[in-house]
This record gives sequence, structure tokens and C-alpha cells, in this order.
Amino acid sequence: MHVITPDLHLELATDSGMFSPSRLDPGTRLLLETAPAPPATGDLLDLGSGYGPLALVLAARSPGARVWAVDVNTRALELCAGNAERAGLPNVRCAAPDDPALPGAFALIWSNPPIRIGKAALHATWLARLEPAASAYLVVQRHLGSDSLQRWLQEAGWPADRVAARSGYRVLRVSAAAAAGQGGGR
Repeated sequence: MHVITPDLHLELATDSGMFSPSRLDPGTRLLLETAPAPPATGDLLDLGSGYGPLALVLAARSPGARVWAVDVNTRALELCAGNAERAGLPNVRCAAPDDPALPGAFALIWSNPPIRIGKAALHATWLARLEPAASAYLVVQRHLGSDSLQRWLQEAGWPADRVAARSGYRVLRVSAAAAAGQGGGR
């Protein structure tokens, strides 16, 4: 499977049990095309990384950062680690969600989130780990609840705005700074 953007070309190994194994899914592509450049340094998170398309793009665009690829699927983490090694991206760390090595705070989160884990788990476990001035960029299909997720985030004290939409997908930016300032979200 190939990830081709204006600034890079990655060839990634996948497997039949992975999400979108034969092509880059349209939601992930939309996130890659519309999210701003990641921070040059710090700990960056790809939540629900699968075999690694978002994590590897983050690592290539920010070689001075440490990129955490987090997934519950051990086969996906093995594929992601192998893909990072073949791409020459030593700044990728593949980890299960409960790995004690995961940092307490992240300078950025990118995710085609595993919505089925539930909104509360997304909020309490991961958004609460955003650094004060950081943001998360989440891509969600409209029919899987992107609009209700945006409302829920806002009601929970996490300002979330839609930064892009195409073909039924929405990219939401969730800001930690405003959430912390409102007393919500944490």
C-alpha cells in the first residue's frame, strides 16, 4: 500500500485484518491533506494507528519529534514498527494503549479514531493528555457520528471546530488550551 503526498512517498506493508489494507482510506487522506504541519519536536500521538500511515507521515514531517503509534491490535503494531524501520523513521514508537512508556502529555494528536471505544474513553484517556497549547485533529465519517462527536466534545468543554469536510468525512480540531481555560475537558 502506498501513501503519496506532495512531500513524501511511503510504501507500507499491510494485512487483510487491518483497516483499509489495500489503499489509503479517504478520511485519512483528508486529514493528511488538511491538518497543519506538526510540531518539529515533542511527543506526537497517532491514536488507533493501525499499520501506521498517519504515524509515519508525522515522523517523516517531524524527524525531531517522537511519534507514538498506539493501537490495541498487536499485529497492527508489528506492521507499523516494520513499516517505520523500512522507511528509515527511527522516531516512531509503537505501543499498546496501556504501555507505561507512553508520555503523560502530547504536543499533537492525529487520529482516525476508533469511535467504537466510546466518547468517554477518547475524552478521558487521550484528549486529557494534550499539552496546554496543543490540538488534536480527528477525522470521522459523518454517518459514524462526526457531528454528534463535535457537539459532545463542545458540551464536555473541549472546543471542537470543523476544519475540513469531503465525501462524508469531517476533520475536527480539538483545542486543549481553551478547554483548560474553561475548566472543562480535564
